Amino acid sequence: MIPFLDLKKINEPYETAFQEKLKSVLEVGWYILGNEVTAFETNFAKYCGTQHCIGTGNGFDALVLIFKAYIQLGKLQKGDEVIVPANTYIASVLAILQADLIPVLVEPRLETYNINPALISEKITSKTKAILVVHLYGQLAEMDAINEIAVANELLVIEDAAQAHGAIRNQSEIKNQKSSVAYSFYPGKNLGALGDGGAVTTNDSELAKTIQSLRNYGSETKYLNDYIGINSRLDELQAAFLNVKLPNLDADNEKRRVIAKRYLSEINNDKIILPTVSLRETKQSNHAFHLFVIRTLNRLELQQYLHQNGIQTVIHYPIPPHKQKALSLWNHLSFPITQKIHDEVLSLPISPVLTMDEVGFIVSILNKY
Repeated sequence: MIPFLDLKKINEPYETAFQEKLKSVLEVGWYILGNEVTAFETNFAKYCGTQHCIGTGNGFDALVLIFKAYIQLGKLQKGDEVIVPANTYIASVLAILQADLIPVLVEPRLETYNINPALISEKITSKTKAILVVHLYGQLAEMDAINEIAVANELLVIEDAAQAHGAIRNQSEIKNQKSSVAYSFYPGKNLGALGDGGAVTTNDSELAKTIQSLRNYGSETKYLNDYIGINSRLDELQAAFLNVKLPNLDADNEKRRVIAKRYLSEINNDKIILPTVSLRETKQSNHAFHLFVIRTLNRLELQQYLHQNGIQTVIHYPIPPHKQKALSLWNHLSFPITQKIHDEVLSLPISPVLTMDEVGFIVSILNKY
């Protein structure tokens, strides 16, 4: 069986370095917000081209902390509306709700699965104060168009890059914006820890300082609490592991792009709809290929066919947020493009440890379907 994602194989090359890091952390005896967290925050900020990186307990908390910090700074108020793509993973929506803000769902483009900028303006009201952009599956959203809308309407821009580690913008660079970006280091991400972890990157020094305090009970100085904060700190050991893996992120992403190029050029089956992406013939791309997502009208049949032929697949995601029981007040809403995506998508194996022979086998099986 070709696994969808073999985390053990992905982390095997790092085992010796991980053991050394574990020994080092044990010898130092500092387990919370120590040198490893500081080092990773410095390294990841430099990698992303931003001035600040604040480690958090997970990617969800990274989003929540951004919203809570903006509220603390007076740039958001509880009850404000935040535009968010309707087809995102529910965590994006839950983070908005967790901060006592109101999500406003907007349909994506069917071709890219990312929010459709052309539909954002019609959802803007006097209560709209921010846009939460999700770079779904690893492909960057249309940030130039979104930023234009944000500037024209004086809206904050928050980016959910939980699946977009290492993706590079074509035109708009993060360093030229005062936006904030949330990352997740869940084990299956392009840059994954061996447990939970997250981070916020930004060039906004005031925002960064507020998030640093909020993640630690609202305290900048021990026992002095300026805000009603939470406990969400990147673990010292996970930061150590991430420091080991970060230098290989670009190379790993390039391996993903090589696989994606093969899928895009070699899969030839009228029953399968391939993703619409732009892959330039350089090492730069606006897609990190966290996932390679195809669509088909008979998803269950195709998934069973692939499983019978030794290929594991996953659905990202079977149920859209507005149809979840947890969001029952929205169950009556209609988002036909979102629903179509959730009914048809199927994710193929794609990872740095997938071999070219395995890719060829997957292609051949798909072409015979």
